[in-house]
Amino acid sequence: MTDRQSPPERELSHAGSVVDKAIEFMIGQDLSELAIASALLGGAMGLLTRSLPDTVVVQILQNAIQSIENGEMNAASGEDRAGNA
Repeated sequence: MTDRQSPPERELSHAGSVVDKAIEFMIGQDLSELAIASALLGGAMGLLTRSLPDTVVVQILQNAIQSIENGEMNAASGEDRAGNA
């Protein structure tokens, strides 16, 4: 993997903060949570598929599914969770 595929913690934290602010803005525009989440997921998938092999994208999705099934996303309820899956 290259450095662009494995960002340093500081860069990931910064990107997560930007996403959190974008979410706050869209909520302020009265967009539904489903619309916001769907748009963000679609954008993330597009970015991942342009920069990583399909097998790596599938592994990322499997890790995210496992996090949900294990209740890890619920454990962070109420916190900003960008970059946690």
